[in-house]
Amino acid sequence: QVKLVESGGGLVQPGGSLRLSCAASTSIFSIYTMGWYRQAPGKQRELVARITSGSRRNYADSVQGRFTISRDNAKNTVYLQMNSLKPEDTAVYYCNLETTTRGYWGQGTQVTVSS
Repeated sequence: QVKLVESGGGLVQPGGSLRLSCAASTSIFSIYTMGWYRQAPGKQRELVARITSGSRRNYADSVQGRFTISRDNAKNTVYLQMNSLKPEDTAVYYCNLETTTRGYWGQGTQVTVSS
């Protein structure tokens, strides 16, 4: 069983920045694809960014150029650097770890962008 713990959410003004972190409880973290998803009230959960074991990245169109996903395999941690935040980025952000048979989810961290 893999446990994922997110941190770094909070309240930020439009145009501000936040950095989310997700620590995974697995010794073979480096082989897994990691992702960040978000879910706003009344909306479906959506992919924000994804990074493979080989550090190939893809982003949702809505965050391209503003968000950056990265990973530190030595720390079993994936990050999401969020810049130029907009009110529409407000959501609960979830970390995801993909295996060949299933995905694991963290508990989520709230990000609120408001003046």
